[in-house]
Amino acid sequence: MSDNKMSEPPNNPVVIQWILDTRSWFPSAAKTRDLEVHASRPLSLLTPTERASVLKYFHVRDAKMALASALLKRYAIARLAGVAWSSTTPGFTRDERTTKPIWRDPATGAQPVAFNVSHQAGIVALVAVADYPGPGAQSEAGAEVEVGVDVVCTSERRDRDQDLIRKEGWGSFVDMHADVFAMGETTYLKYQVLSAVPGLVERGAGGGPPTPEQVADGKLRAFYALWALREAYVKLTGEALLAEWLGELEFRYFRPSWPTPAWDVPAVETKEGEEEGEDAQVLRKFEIRFRGKKVEDVNMCLRSMGPDYMVATAVRTPEDPNVGLRWRLGPYETLALDDLLNFADSAV
Repeated sequence: MSDNKMSEPPNNPVVIQWILDTRSWFPSAAKTRDLEVHASRPLSLLTPTERASVLKYFHVRDAKMALASALLKRYAIARLAGVAWSSTTPGFTRDERTTKPIWRDPATGAQPVAFNVSHQAGIVALVAVADYPGPGAQSEAGAEVEVGVDVVCTSERRDRDQDLIRKEGWGSFVDMHADVFAMGETTYLKYQVLSAVPGLVERGAGGGPPTPEQVADGKLRAFYALWALREAYVKLTGEALLAEWLGELEFRYFRPSWPTPAWDVPAVETKEGEEEGEDAQVLRKFEIRFRGKKVEDVNMCLRSMGPDYMVATAVRTPEDPNVGLRWRLGPYETLALDDLLNFADSAV
């Protein structure tokens, strides 16, 4: 613990990490319009504009994630800021500088909760920080707390990815995304990642050589780990993947977190102070460079959830980096839809 009083965590900030798993929601809803019947209760908790935004999706799976995202943001604000569910509506807006979605208390203009949401393949994740003095409040030093999260699923587009790699080659696959990666990252992915990450590729049947598909699966896991890390970092800043400086941000010698056996099997945590082994299911140590300079003020975590999902989380407290760097980004808590509905009924 630092002797510098400015580095003491003020007011015991609360770091929240929640997940909604929509994959089993409303099994009778074959089409998006079916949600108007089968999801009438959760849809009723949204504004007409929000409902229209949910129901605009062609695929019901995407509509369910949009519904979960809207509900999760409202739940976070109502619960963490201590306001009525209906009172959250007027506060949702966008940051004037970054256009990042935020929530301001209509009465005070303060941001009692800083949050960020991500969704992929049926999973919706939210990270939030509350009870931090003025989180998100603008000052000459920037936002007092910034958060970012990204969920990736290595299997969602596996058939498409494998087909592209077979037809075009791994190098071409990486080059298709080179405009959002740093040059060093594309070089690492194309030529170094297999030798740099032991165990990345599974062995073939009977312990023999891996198949081309197994080799591609290993490389793809590293690719999606990088994607999640970069996306969480970029979302933390409030920028988008079109930011002019994307090529100047580099994650060096990155690797994916080791998969867990199943979705409901929690990742094994590396104890604080211990070395992260080759089979670490939670990674916290990253070498990040921005414009050649080492980034040392961002707290990041890459966590496996089952064999296919990885969640990257990023937090930063720019005015006093030591505060955010000390926060332990632990496991995500999976919430049930009924939890949110019951809370909404009580938080009138």
